[in-house]
Amino acid sequence: MSTRIHVEPFLDDDSETFSYVIHRTDEKAAAVIDPVLDFDYKSGRTKTNGAQRMVDYIKQNDLSVEWILETHAHADHLSAAPFIQQNVGGKIGIGEHIKQVQTIFKEIFNLEKEFLPNGTQFDHLFADGEQFQVGSMQLRVMHTPGHTPADLAYIVDEQMAFVGDTLFMPDVGTARCDFPGGSATTLYRSIKKLLALPETTDIYICHDYPPAGRGHEYRTTVADQRKHSKHVHDGVIEAEFVKMREERDATLEMPRLILPSIQVNIRAGKMPPADDNGKVYLKLPIDQL
Repeated sequence: MSTRIHVEPFLDDDSETFSYVIHRTDEKAAAVIDPVLDFDYKSGRTKTNGAQRMVDYIKQNDLSVEWILETHAHADHLSAAPFIQQNVGGKIGIGEHIKQVQTIFKEIFNLEKEFLPNGTQFDHLFADGEQFQVGSMQLRVMHTPGHTPADLAYIVDEQMAFVGDTLFMPDVGTARCDFPGGSATTLYRSIKKLLALPETTDIYICHDYPPAGRGHEYRTTVADQRKHSKHVHDGVIEAEFVKMREERDATLEMPRLILPSIQVNIRAGKMPPADDNGKVYLKLPIDQL
């Protein structure tokens, strides 16, 4: 890892999600990646405890947040991007293919006609290959669909990649592909693009589901993945991966928070408009997923 780039991880224990603040050690410009809003499904209550830890870190280090970056519309936690933005600023960005995800889930949830699946809920939609800066850090966007149509990886200074849910730690494997718009074939090809990066590239994952005997980890490398990934190590061909992934996905339950998460996250983390009584409600579609 570059000695000049600091990566501060934040683990949300409930969803086993890693969020990040990244910045150069000699600069104040920073980016936040995949922030989490605490949500209690049983009561429908939100809290900002985890996101507040990120805000506290940012303020304690006198950082200036330029971007709040989402790797995709997460299905296992609600985004805290609006809370981060309200407290420390920054533009909220996601991949341009979020429009496809919005179209799919607008129909599933029968969202209000005012909700337009055009991505305007976000401050910026990134195109594949787009480059931008955070201070003097150079970021490059890599479109990595398969888990969802809109997944991105953010490549920082060509030394590290924040890959969202596309890859997990080598002993855990890869993301599921059975959500609407997902594809195991597409995921395999996206992973091969990631693993074509230099072997020394650090890979920062969004989730870790550690097997018994180890704690949570968040960083691996291209070399580690190519040698040791239980799903996509060197030598695993596409047909083999697709068969494994589709058979495995057929045994998995839907994520506990997929229904509340998706209808919030396609709105850039904002809640749906309040009903005529001033209260906000989330929908529960029956027999849709």
